[in-house]
Amino acid sequence: MTAEPIAGHSSRWPVPPQDGYTVDDLFTLPDLPPHTELIDGSLVFVSPQRDFHSTVIDLLMAGLRSTASPGVKIRREMTVVLDRRNGPEPDISVVRADAVTGPDLTRFQAADVLLAVEVVSPDSEARDRNAKPQKYAAAGIPNFWLVEMAGTDRHPVVRVYELDPVTKAYALTGIHHDRLKTGVPFPVDIDITLDALNEL
Repeated sequence: MTAEPIAGHSSRWPVPPQDGYTVDDLFTLPDLPPHTELIDGSLVFVSPQRDFHSTVIDLLMAGLRSTASPGVKIRREMTVVLDRRNGPEPDISVVRADAVTGPDLTRFQAADVLLAVEVVSPDSEARDRNAKPQKYAAAGIPNFWLVEMAGTDRHPVVRVYELDPVTKAYALTGIHHDRLKTGVPFPVDIDITLDALNEL
């Protein structure tokens, strides 16, 4: 599963199997870059984060942890196994506390995830807006948030979705610009203004 190195380069890039990679491959292939995801059997490498991406994650993590109900944990950038060919890495996951089994944990099962959050980056726009929400919904993750930069002042906006059990698709339940206030997966009230972001 490896190719010959390119002249002048010492690394070897993995050659995909004919039927694509599996979640097992994601965790056993050596020397994959950090935060590599598996989407439809293909390895997806992420670009370096922009400051907006990092600080919005910090802002939401702090807000979620301060309001989290007992029995849940908030985790950042952990693989979620949706099926054998899909192991995306949401920017934030709210998981059942009993799914956190120790410091060597590398992944969660979709059934343990109550909320997946994606912060859109230029290189991940199509995946974050289309592919990932469809896959999270199909796997039964009940809540999804999509976070983007909006307006001329480039403030965060959070779109909140809930899984419709009949259609197995997400339904938009709110668009939040200044304050993110919702009752699921637990009562949440987070200041998401540009001022709050700039304080980080």
